[in-house]
Amino acid sequence: MLEALSAFFAQYGNLLRQETIDTLIMVTVTTVFAYLLGLPLGVLLNITRPDGIWPHKGFNSVVGWITNLGRSLPFLILMILLLDFTKLIVGTKIGVRGAIPPLIISATPFVARMVETSLAEVDGGVQEAAQSMGATVPQIVFKVLLPEAMPSLMLGGSISMVTILAYTAIAGVIGAGGLGDLAIRYGYNRKVASMMWAAVIILVIMVQIIQSVFSFVSRKIDKRIRL
Repeated sequence: MLEALSAFFAQYGNLLRQETIDTLIMVTVTTVFAYLLGLPLGVLLNITRPDGIWPHKGFNSVVGWITNLGRSLPFLILMILLLDFTKLIVGTKIGVRGAIPPLIISATPFVARMVETSLAEVDGGVQEAAQSMGATVPQIVFKVLLPEAMPSLMLGGSISMVTILAYTAIAGVIGAGGLGDLAIRYGYNRKVASMMWAAVIILVIMVQIIQSVFSFVSRKIDKRIRL
């Protein structure tokens, strides 16, 4: 058994390491940009609701419809639709660079809805108290809504990262690189079952680490009294 593992890693170890790094790059870059775009979008969706602190029904309906449209498109189809756009932006349709633009576009609406849901969980009484003291909309957002929703936002962050990780695996279908591409090229096309299992095991480990870290941080920053 040990000899078989040693032979496997001697042959494929460098490839596994590189594709794991590529997957981490795609997940990290996509998560950062998806939150840079999705966080303010989610805040706007929350505060412009009819019962929000800055109600704008028309704006909320339009932005909500666009967000839902982005979420409704299957990621693989979205990647194919954006091939020409991706090449225009990053100069290539494949590889890690070619995967990142569609990943960001697909993840941003998902993140926006996650943020909106987290902010909706904040006690309305806290917001009303801030309004009664004369707090402005930006002050309520940055000093009340976001801090109060932070534990839920952290849990939502773990779900978002795991979803993006799954998207990177799907992106391997069109040669985006990473563990998904590795599983398809070796595990499916070349019938190297061990590479398929290695890619799956690494992905499972990544999911467990992401979930554990974000859950731990969420518990640490949760100021609510637990019985």
